[in-house]
Amino acid sequence: MEPLANKIRPQNLKEFMGQEHLVGPKGPLRQAIRDKHLFSFILWGPPGSGKTTLARIYAKALDVKLYELSAVNAGKDDIKRIIDDPALLDQRPKLLFLDEIHRFNKAQQDFLLPFVETGTLTLIGATTENPSFEVISPLLSRCRVFTLNALSEKDLRKIIERTKIKVPKDALDWLVTLANGDARIAITALENTKRVYGSVTVGTLKNAFEHAFIRFDKKGDEHYDTISAYIKSLRAGDADAALYYLARMIEGGEDPKFIARRMVIFASEDIGLAQPTALVVANAVFAAVDVIGMPEAQINLAHGTAYLALAAKDRSAYNAYFEALDDVKKTGNLPIPLKIRNAPTKLMKELGYHEGYEMYDKTGYLPEKLKGKKYLKAKKGRNAGK
Repeated sequence: MEPLANKIRPQNLKEFMGQEHLVGPKGPLRQAIRDKHLFSFILWGPPGSGKTTLARIYAKALDVKLYELSAVNAGKDDIKRIIDDPALLDQRPKLLFLDEIHRFNKAQQDFLLPFVETGTLTLIGATTENPSFEVISPLLSRCRVFTLNALSEKDLRKIIERTKIKVPKDALDWLVTLANGDARIAITALENTKRVYGSVTVGTLKNAFEHAFIRFDKKGDEHYDTISAYIKSLRAGDADAALYYLARMIEGGEDPKFIARRMVIFASEDIGLAQPTALVVANAVFAAVDVIGMPEAQINLAHGTAYLALAAKDRSAYNAYFEALDDVKKTGNLPIPLKIRNAPTKLMKELGYHEGYEMYDKTGYLPEKLKGKKYLKAKKGRNAGK
């Protein structure tokens, strides 16, 4: 049975709801469709905001041959099959819609790059993650990035009206609030509720959500609570708890690069000088996630998690930097001592720049107003500098 969300999916911009900044009268995508302008771009926005629908409307309007892949389960072979598609009678340009493009690792994106570069493929990537972090620079430079917003309550109400399902006002208000700008959640909840319970009320909607939408919400409390528990477990040296929360995030669909980035931050913020190699390990884990990809990279994440949890902890460098930053904000650009200023000209030398500087002298480097200030309070030993 065809899902309701697909049945009522807009076929053109007239039917499309939301994203006025992109498809309104002066929106760049509306102009591109009007001018039949074929180019590669990335749609960056939250789930259920219309990325797939916009891609299909664009492809249909420009009369190109559309191929759709999800980076979750697609790879190089799928792209190669598209390039080598023997449909000789169809001479239309090939447009690849790659959903969740952030799931493609660096090697997969490198493979895709030359086909986009030469125009063999026109690419529309869709992602919920910041393309600046998730898409390699050469590929990103060949695409425009369009940012989509979560749908407004007004837009969601209009979309729900299109389902033709009778929804009382209190149930509609409840559904719109809980959908939180995600049209797919709203439509699927309506469809499931109507099918299972026969009518839509606040009570039947709650039951449908309870059974159908228990999930790891990457944008909600579950996301923040779980990463918080993970970091606190690392900080406490509880490797078992950290590995548990890691497994929970991975199983729930959390972006592995997000976890790896937090590991890199943790290595400097919480381990720091106590075990400097932690930063090397964390960066190696991030590189492995980027190059190898899932599911194999979960092994690297587990390795790094155990290492960081068991490492000695020292926040002295972190604390020292922010104490220094506080002084910078309070005092502004204090005069730098003359002896450590650069002296590239004769006049500067005559003015005393660089005079008295000795390479290994440890005194007189801070501005006069901060003379004698100690920021770094590093100590030797495990769990120092907290």
